[in-house]
Amino acid sequence: MAKLFIIIGALSAAVSVMMGAFGAHALKSRLDEKALNVLHTGVEYQFYHALGLVMIGLLLMSAHTPAGVKTVGWLFLAGTVLFSGSLYLLTLTGQKSFGIITPFGGMAFILGWLWLAFSYWKA
Repeated sequence: MAKLFIIIGALSAAVSVMMGAFGAHALKSRLDEKALNVLHTGVEYQFYHALGLVMIGLLLMSAHTPAGVKTVGWLFLAGTVLFSGSLYLLTLTGQKSFGIITPFGGMAFILGWLWLAFSYWKA
């Protein structure tokens, strides 16, 4: 499981860099500033949580890692798909209805960080 989170985190980081470059170069002349900011928010949060996934993978390699840490990895992954994914879709399609999904991803991120704190506090 540790290896899986490291791989997913590394791939997610790569995708976030690609999306950032795509926005900065290919979409800069096609989107207004507000849409580019939305895209940038998705990129930023994806990158932070890609690093978080790598961190979770590394933590899982330790013999002293609390049981709940795996759940944190899944919450970070769900948050990335729901939060950043919905912002990417909103930006690329112009369909504002994708914005309904975004808060669920944000909640997954928040729960992941809280779960991590609680897992170590309880251990």
